[in-house]
Amino acid sequence: MTQDRAPVAAPSATSRRTLLAATAGGLAAAGLAAPAAADTAGRPRKPVREPFGTLADGTRVDRWTLSNGGTRLGVLSYGGIVQSLEVPDRHGRYANVSLGFGGLGDYVALSPYFGALIGRYGNRIAAGRFALDGRTYQLPLNDGDHSLHGGDKGFDKRVWDVEPFTSAAGVGLTLRYVSGDGEMGYPGALTTRVDYTLTAEGDWRIDYAATTSAPTVVNLTSHVYFNLAGEGSGDVYGHELRIAASRYTPVDAGLIPTGELAPVARTPFDFRRAKTIGADLRDDHEQLLYGKGIDHNLVLDKGITRAPERVATVREPSSGRTMSIATTEPGLQFYSGNFLDGSFTGTSGRVYRQGDGFCLETQHFPDSPNQPSFPSTVLRPGDTYRSTTVHSFGTD
Repeated sequence: MTQDRAPVAAPSATSRRTLLAATAGGLAAAGLAAPAAADTAGRPRKPVREPFGTLADGTRVDRWTLSNGGTRLGVLSYGGIVQSLEVPDRHGRYANVSLGFGGLGDYVALSPYFGALIGRYGNRIAAGRFALDGRTYQLPLNDGDHSLHGGDKGFDKRVWDVEPFTSAAGVGLTLRYVSGDGEMGYPGALTTRVDYTLTAEGDWRIDYAATTSAPTVVNLTSHVYFNLAGEGSGDVYGHELRIAASRYTPVDAGLIPTGELAPVARTPFDFRRAKTIGADLRDDHEQLLYGKGIDHNLVLDKGITRAPERVATVREPSSGRTMSIATTEPGLQFYSGNFLDGSFTGTSGRVYRQGDGFCLETQHFPDSPNQPSFPSTVLRPGDTYRSTTVHSFGTD
């Protein structure tokens, strides 16, 4: 229906422009502070590189800081990880709104995928197995009987080559990684480029591109855990979320899609009108029991598009922070932080418990290589995989 396919409203640009127009004196008088690496007008600053640690084999890991449009982004060369993402609230007070660790050791030893680039294949592949052109490929089983997020050493655990850039679009980083033929069981050498750009408006844009030497499957995404009230501030159940998706992909007990595209109407997965994340999480619904909450792919009404189209908005009432997501992808994995269990201590020094962050992962569908009715994730030599997602921040 037309109502279900209506574009999701954007956060207020006026409120963002008002904040960025504040002078340094005005902010100081109000007792407010901008990020150290950005001036109070939100103008771009040259990317800053600093050491973040060293891996066991001696490889250096760097942390890059980008600032533009009032947004500050901290990115690691390890895993392309977004280690921090700072944006202002309705009063101009900045907070880190992404979950993460304070040191490299935790990123290496633990595996919640905080802030990471995910590949070669985001989400799950049943039994870690798929067939392509008459040949069967076996991937590592790192999620029970299944393969998750590219295997036990996916793109989130690789050191990327990072190059800063300044362009008409904004300031950013180009991350490059070549995944060898057979790495984690995937065929073909995959050459991957990911651009992180902060625009003059403070939007965070991700452009993915990849080519292969042999037929393979690809599904790249970003696994940032958001809390718009601020990292370590408690659960996200009061965040108001809207997603332009009339269907979702139900899963079995192993969180593998059944192949059905089911209507969200009269289910906890209906976010076509804004509601709080926690509104239906305690419903007696079999799918919620499988995922210990929501950990499901929503089928976006717009389908695959050449240019990013807005598909989701989030509002956090206490801070007034808002975020919208636009993408070219056909799916959005909504994860309500169900498996955060108190075993991770974040950058603030606070422990993360269930529901302390949420993910909105733009993607093709889980297990697509084994689901012929799903949009294809096959990439062949001579073709280029492309995908774009834009996160826009503001206040109400």
